[in-house]
Amino acid sequence: MHQHAAQTLDEAFERLHRTGSEFDDGLSNHGPMAVESLVHAGQWEAVPAWLDLYTPRLDPAVRPTERIARDAWRDALGDRARDGDWIALFTDEIAEQSWRDVLALWWPRLLPGMPGGATHGVIRVGHAVRALLEAGESPIRLAEFAHAMAYFASSNQPLPELPRLAGGRSPFEALDAVPPLPIGEKDHISRRLTFLAEWDEWLTPTLSVGPVGTPEEAEALLTDTVHAAIRLYLRRGHGSGVMNVHGVTAPSAVLRVLPALPRELWIPSFTAAWATSSAVFAVYMGREDAGEAPAPASDASNAMERALAHGDEHAIKLADTAADVYARSGDTRALSAAALSLELIAPFKG
Repeated sequence: MHQHAAQTLDEAFERLHRTGSEFDDGLSNHGPMAVESLVHAGQWEAVPAWLDLYTPRLDPAVRPTERIARDAWRDALGDRARDGDWIALFTDEIAEQSWRDVLALWWPRLLPGMPGGATHGVIRVGHAVRALLEAGESPIRLAEFAHAMAYFASSNQPLPELPRLAGGRSPFEALDAVPPLPIGEKDHISRRLTFLAEWDEWLTPTLSVGPVGTPEEAEALLTDTVHAAIRLYLRRGHGSGVMNVHGVTAPSAVLRVLPALPRELWIPSFTAAWATSSAVFAVYMGREDAGEAPAPASDASNAMERALAHGDEHAIKLADTAADVYARSGDTRALSAAALSLELIAPFKG
């Protein structure tokens, strides 16, 4: 990463660490995720101006209240009021051991609760890990990793426990078979997700992927999940232009974390990411396919330029994942999905 880009990223993270992980009664602070996306895409010079528009809406950081005992961490899991305590815990953790060791220890503890906070915890971790892998370690990037892991912990909310994946479908086939939530059952995401536990119409296609035998298979299936999800956003994202973004960016975040994880964690990582993506689309996607898809950007760089001009943090993050999918597959539908998000999501001008 260019030295000036890395410096800009650190300055942005430092500025954002004075703000809370959430604001306005439960909305997630997307600042760290969006600025990392912009820097990764080469748009680092635009970061300060974007933050000038974005940060005035944010709340101050939550102060620590009580130390979380390392043998009693479960008591604080999913408690958003203790975000400051979780930041203190992870700051201590990375002061004592490498961030990779911290990730290896805590990832399987937090993974089942990926849907919590509308998946923003795991998404923030994905961006923090990519920053460390691409730009290397710095005190501020390590601090962002601590903040991201803390949000993953404080917002944790597990899906209902699922039986083992035991089908033979690809993620493309299985995700296409996932049905939208019945009319009349829609509510806050945490309540929508609880409905899925006993809903066979969702369980059957969700369990129809797999089984997964090797870490390599898990990585390939996770890659396909991200690709399938962005294609589904193009068809059904209109059910909620904002919320369905997370059905794409959550598995994308997990894919970005894989290279930093021990290989024995790759299979459970795929399983959790797949179920989460399926769940998000089930409770938010449109009931019918959309009409004609918008024309894609000319390339991934142009897709991010359009998202930056639009300004919304969700559009920026979707363009970031669209660029990844397009680079891997050459599928221009990924860029069309990014273009669609600009139509479905209101522009942000501060």
